[in-house]
Amino acid sequence: MKIGIPKEIKIHEYRVGLIPASVRELTQVGHEVFVESSAGLGVGCSDDAYCAAGAQILPCAADVFLTSDLIVKVKEPQLSECSLLRPGQVLFTYLHLAADRPQADALMRSGAHAIAYETVKSAEGALPLLTPMSEVAGRMSIQVGAQLLQMTYGGRGVLLGGVPGVAPAKVVVIGGGVAGTNAVQMAMGLGASVVVLDKSLKRLQALNLIFGGALETIYSTAHTIEQEVSGADLVIGAVLLPGSAAPKLVSEALISSMQAGSVVVDIAIDQGGCFATSRPTSHADPTYSVHGVIHYCVTNMPGAVPRTSTFALNNATLPYVLAIANMGWERACATDRGLASGLNVSEGRVVHPAVREALGMSV
Repeated sequence: MKIGIPKEIKIHEYRVGLIPASVRELTQVGHEVFVESSAGLGVGCSDDAYCAAGAQILPCAADVFLTSDLIVKVKEPQLSECSLLRPGQVLFTYLHLAADRPQADALMRSGAHAIAYETVKSAEGALPLLTPMSEVAGRMSIQVGAQLLQMTYGGRGVLLGGVPGVAPAKVVVIGGGVAGTNAVQMAMGLGASVVVLDKSLKRLQALNLIFGGALETIYSTAHTIEQEVSGADLVIGAVLLPGSAAPKLVSEALISSMQAGSVVVDIAIDQGGCFATSRPTSHADPTYSVHGVIHYCVTNMPGAVPRTSTFALNNATLPYVLAIANMGWERACATDRGLASGLNVSEGRVVHPAVREALGMSV
């Protein structure tokens, strides 16, 4: 199969779909890989490294799309990239269509088959291609939040871990999944007072076993969210409904009750965000303030640490890329129902039920 790796064009996005080591795994079994020139520079992978792995370097994205049967990316295709897709071509990348009707419409017009990393499932029902970036985003959320709490960034001037004689900051994590767990780990490691809310008692019990009594676990309801968020210094929104828009769990009224200079980080922004006041931002202009509360809602958080993120993502995506390349997308999906759950758009239609519902489309 002919596999294409275009350079990412989303603002301040430096990750790349495949690293040279992954390319080698594909070329040594007979596949052809075409890489746009300089696509891997942001993660320290030169064109020469790709050539050594058996790839061919092409000068521009248009050539990569034209030449390839399978396009492997990281972020959702921008509209200019959607116009390069053609009927029957396969796109394998993050899509997050539930919060992006224009992209969904463009993918339907293309006639391509679009498989989304974020809805691929493992045999156990987990989300193996979302997990590595959720780990990165969860850990980054605390780093970012700690920085924004500094007065030079408009924050309250609070040190996350406090010092002897001065109380630490209160960090509230909404959602105890992969992103939330990694946020909890980082916040507790820095000495913060941490509360996690989740609707799954089983998950709360697991978190209690991992972190012990130092972590406060609370069952998530509208009432407990209001109680905990109003007094928080830093709130991390880490909720996820696979394929669906994120629920708005924190109202604008609740945001307005927080102390000026508090910070909210919305990891769920790719799926529309879980704060009523959230709107997508970029690494070029990452924050804004509502009612004196600093909002960080960058839609590609892991792009700020592209080398770590790309290598972690390739560890998870490579087996699926090999399966699609070796068998073709239809047989690969028929063989692996978890991969089939990643199919979001095919032959001009949105086919994933949760995405269709989020976009208000009839069956």
